[in-house]
Amino acid sequence: MKQITGGVTAAKGFYAASCEANIKYENRTDMALVYSEVPCRVAGVFTSNVVKAACVMWDKEIVAGGQTAQAVVVNSGIANACTGKQGYDCCEAVAQAAAEDLGISGKEVLVASTGVIGKQLPVDKMVAGVHRLTEAKEAGPDAGTRAAEAIMTTDTVSKQTAVQVEIGGRTVTVGGMCKGSGMIHPNMCTMLAFVTTDAAISRELLQKALSADVKDTFNMISVDGDTSTNDTLLVLANGLAGNEEITEEGEDYNRFLEALHLVNETLAKKMAGDGEGATALFEAKVIHARNKEDAKLLAKSVISSSLTKAAIFGHDANWGRILCAMGYSGAKFDPEKVELTVASKSGSIVLCKSGMEADYSEEEASRILKDEEVTVIIDMHDGDAKATAWGCDLSYDYVKINADYRS
Repeated sequence: MKQITGGVTAAKGFYAASCEANIKYENRTDMALVYSEVPCRVAGVFTSNVVKAACVMWDKEIVAGGQTAQAVVVNSGIANACTGKQGYDCCEAVAQAAAEDLGISGKEVLVASTGVIGKQLPVDKMVAGVHRLTEAKEAGPDAGTRAAEAIMTTDTVSKQTAVQVEIGGRTVTVGGMCKGSGMIHPNMCTMLAFVTTDAAISRELLQKALSADVKDTFNMISVDGDTSTNDTLLVLANGLAGNEEITEEGEDYNRFLEALHLVNETLAKKMAGDGEGATALFEAKVIHARNKEDAKLLAKSVISSSLTKAAIFGHDANWGRILCAMGYSGAKFDPEKVELTVASKSGSIVLCKSGMEADYSEEEASRILKDEEVTVIIDMHDGDAKATAWGCDLSYDYVKINADYRS
């Protein structure tokens, strides 16, 4: 398996486009299209928030119905959440406009939105944007990059990745793009992510692979503890790689799952590292835990702790905050067995051993914590289970960004 250049257009038969629809932003693209030249098997996971955007409900119906999909239309600026029947009607109008242009069914068009909650989308601008998107669609990495840029809100960089793997003697490609910088604390998936593949795989196994993998990727990141109303992760598989269709678990399924995992993990980490106002990606790696469930609880609690995140921003080796976050995680463990190490490209240093302060240099620890990617290794000395979670530091700019978000 190897990582390659590209995103949603890396796999065979996928096209993308972007345009300026002036939905909320001016002088920047704010709509994107992902299109497959043939119908796709589709799988999805969505927000667990009781308050769900209209687009989430639209997509859930399509995924649950088991039919194929061939296009995704995405807008940034307005979330189409808390918009009632008018918001759902907008989804239908956008899907129908795309369907007419592309010669497919309206129920083969998925829709997604991100931005301010409670505002109605301008249907006329959305439909006009759809027409520009369908005319502009093209293959190639540049089209994929432009689509990734169009779905950004407070993101500072676009996020995409792609990998190739051999399955059944054929080269299979899995690529994806996502957006997310704030309101990220997922429970099922996070923000908006779109993965495309030319693998031939049954709908049932595609959904099984996705549902299993989000538990160790998108569900293991947090920026601010808020689960969005719009969280959507979709995977479209068009089968154009020509591999024998994967219809049962085994070697081919495992190879596909490995590729999907690498794409999902890469995108998830890009999201965590680009948290609003963030200056560092913060990784918590729990090892030698009693069981997998406890390992996940511990890792997620540490990267979600506001006090720990603030300490990372200040390059302060305040290991007591880490141990405290572990203590209220809900996991059962013996604090006197815990060993904490911080590491980055500048080196590593043990801060805590047997639940007590180790003999370390504050200056050396601070130097390690100044890097753009920081890891805390949490050795529980209590078993063989492990888990990793990703977050970011908490800076002054997080408050500034969210205080002005609707302005």
